[in-house]
Amino acid sequence: MLKFGMIHPMHSKWAGLLVDYCTSLGPGDKVLLSLDTETGDLIRALYRKVLSVGAQPYLRLEYPELLEDTLELAHDSFFDADTGLELHEMQQMQAFIRVRAPQNTKSLQNADKTKYARLLKKARPVQNVRVQETRWVGSLYPTNALAQDASMSLSDFETFVYKSMFLFDDDPVAKWKEVHDFQARLIERLKEANEVRIVAEDTDLTMSVKDRTWINSDGHRNMPSGEVYTGPVETSAEGVIRYRVPATVSGVEVDDIRLRFEEGKVVEASAEKGDDLLQAQLETDAGARYLGELGIGTNYNIQTPTKQILYDEKIGGTVHLALGQAYKESGSNNESAIHWDMICDLRRGGAIYLDGNLFQENGEFKL
Repeated sequence: MLKFGMIHPMHSKWAGLLVDYCTSLGPGDKVLLSLDTETGDLIRALYRKVLSVGAQPYLRLEYPELLEDTLELAHDSFFDADTGLELHEMQQMQAFIRVRAPQNTKSLQNADKTKYARLLKKARPVQNVRVQETRWVGSLYPTNALAQDASMSLSDFETFVYKSMFLFDDDPVAKWKEVHDFQARLIERLKEANEVRIVAEDTDLTMSVKDRTWINSDGHRNMPSGEVYTGPVETSAEGVIRYRVPATVSGVEVDDIRLRFEEGKVVEASAEKGDDLLQAQLETDAGARYLGELGIGTNYNIQTPTKQILYDEKIGGTVHLALGQAYKESGSNNESAIHWDMICDLRRGGAIYLDGNLFQENGEFKL
């Protein structure tokens, strides 16, 4: 791709949102731009926008088959190699902007899952610095592959993506500030609760959130966003949950996941599709069987599952729970090389209870 000419007006607004709102770049800030080559003129729009605010862009481009080639050809020594150089680079950055543009979401369907888990483990030190020490944001560029997974035409999917970020509004930043205010009201209720119970088809799961911090995800880390989340008490999850919203995890489709928890730990797990990936991920390390996040989706501009977690976990009327690495600001100490969000749809018969009191029913909040 990499064809530049006149910049698409939506891409200019998108770049402005990522730079001005999501990462708040200013003079002297160093930002690592990790962009797929297929993001086209968004590359130029972002680079120009970063320069215009006086920040220093460091551009890293990735071609579509990069991960596939790595898992196929890299020697064992590659997965054990020191990541000091990448770590040093990330430690110099004040911000990180990642925009992916997948061309084939099934490219890793037959890849070595154990190698993939090793690659995640290798990247963990750099990822921890990125997450904990930079102003970071991730986004997805609309491609034919993503549109096909979402059962949409490319044109319809582009509209879906732009709408999810409020780019059709005259002032997208103002809309994201409204999201922040609404979610702040939710957090006022949530922070008073000690126990959360999730009920849906084949699901009855309770967990403690006592003394944990709820985070207002209003677009400063993911774009689009629209969720509130925390880290459950590590040993508290009890019960069962079924995830009926399918996902594509690094090219591997996983569907109909069932988990059973005892004292916070996954003791039984199965997936109708992609079970080998599920089992491999659970064996990554000790923290992979424990919850690192409980999130509640609030973006009602996103209503259709797309098999992309960036959008699907934000669907208004859903909850998602992540196995593995926690966000330290939530108060959780769970550590793992994985962070895998799984989505439970509550819009048809589901509910969330806070200390036994109804908080959400059929996807609608009871405020």
